Amino acid sequence: MIGALFAQKPFRVYMSLEPYDNIPLPSDWNQPAEWVQARLMYPNHPEARFARGFRFGRMDWREGGTSWTQDYPRADRHFAGALRRLTRINARSVEQPSNPDDLDDFYNWPWLVAGEMGDWLLTDAQVKTVREYLLRGGFIYMDDFWNADEYQRFAESMTRIFPDRPVVEIESGDPIFHTVYDLNDRYQILGMWALRGGRGGMWQRAAGTKGHWMGIYDDHNRLMVAMTFNNDVGDSWELADDPNYPEKFSALGIRLGVNYVVYAMTH
Repeated sequence: MIGALFAQKPFRVYMSLEPYDNIPLPSDWNQPAEWVQARLMYPNHPEARFARGFRFGRMDWREGGTSWTQDYPRADRHFAGALRRLTRINARSVEQPSNPDDLDDFYNWPWLVAGEMGDWLLTDAQVKTVREYLLRGGFIYMDDFWNADEYQRFAESMTRIFPDRPVVEIESGDPIFHTVYDLNDRYQILGMWALRGGRGGMWQRAAGTKGHWMGIYDDHNRLMVAMTFNNDVGDSWELADDPNYPEKFSALGIRLGVNYVVYAMTH
């Protein structure tokens, strides 16, 4: 364990895609912990909604400001704080962006979260690394992709990672929905962009959709990848302290996250 801690890449903050600037670091940001919210960094698909960096012009995904930084870092820090309050997990107060090209560091983070999954496009080397990461026991939670066009872009990389393992609907009786909270009564979690009407008609992405909770299993019937399709759990974490965002979405989104983390740590 000590060797693993020394091998971990130092914490740093990247430019976020979100329209906020500096998020103050928690006072205990440099304290080690047993669990860290690692966020998957990835290159953008050429047809991604944020392919040009949206707010910041053309950006190198390795330096932030592209789709992988949607909801980052505010959602990550809010969720880590909630996990501390709702469980006995010793969670680090700050997130850890993780680049699959950095082989000396990538495997140090057994939990990964990723958003805007309609925007990713992995290289062949990254596909191999992510597959190996998952088969070694890693867990990735993927969120915030909508409708058939974004699902198709998501599947371009996902089917290359596991061409022989289907994405399936997770049944309500699966342990991932019952590790801490019983979550049989799930409902679609909308982002603020959908509730407000969103710039450029973004709300239309959610119109008429149905929320899905999906995953990919290993040979031992353990979930390696969990997805919330046609949902925006990232917003439910990011905006949990916003009085204009419906509490019911954050209530479910945070409980989903807690269950997923505890499942990943115990299965």
